[in-house]
Amino acid sequence: MKIKYSIYVIALAGLSFGLASCGASGDHPGYEYAPQMYNSVAYEPLSQIQNEQEGSWLSSREDGKGEFFNSNINNPHGMNMREPVEGTVPRTKDGSLPYRLKAFELEEAAKNQNPIELTDQVLAEGKVLYTQYCSTCHGQNGEGDGKAGERVGGVANLKGGAYIDLPEGHIFHVIMKGKGRMGAHGSQISQERIWKIVHYVKQEIQKQ
Repeated sequence: MKIKYSIYVIALAGLSFGLASCGASGDHPGYEYAPQMYNSVAYEPLSQIQNEQEGSWLSSREDGKGEFFNSNINNPHGMNMREPVEGTVPRTKDGSLPYRLKAFELEEAAKNQNPIELTDQVLAEGKVLYTQYCSTCHGQNGEGDGKAGERVGGVANLKGGAYIDLPEGHIFHVIMKGKGRMGAHGSQISQERIWKIVHYVKQEIQKQ
């Protein structure tokens, strides 16, 4: 009987402690179960600290290492980022090679040909993209009379002068890298979409 009573007392005490530890009040934040789930170790991709004792004065880590230690022990040399496979070439999300030409390399860019096959669907998509990204300045018909273009001034009339004879690679490069008052759009529009805009400009606006 005494044993049974003792078990009840211990169980009740344990339950009371458990409920009390879950609460937070005043300056006491309560106890954390599995603190690593709350304070995960971040692996910095461009820097790493290999000294396992770095930040030990601050550490609450379960593995006993310093708070600032962040090397990935499973990778060669404790690196956080793996090196690319030798001989591989990075590509963008749409499968294109990164565009390497600088803003001033217009002559080299003009030699590039449009890799997107010209179809009715491509022209339709190019029109939508032109309306979204270009018509605000260049106008719906490419005459430089868009609402923003009126305020900015100096917007190219794509139907006039030397603009008619610009190579596709030149137009693509200017959209990607910008020129004069026109800012670069390469960070906003994928290469594939820019080439579709180029098709639309040449075929529908300039009637080439």
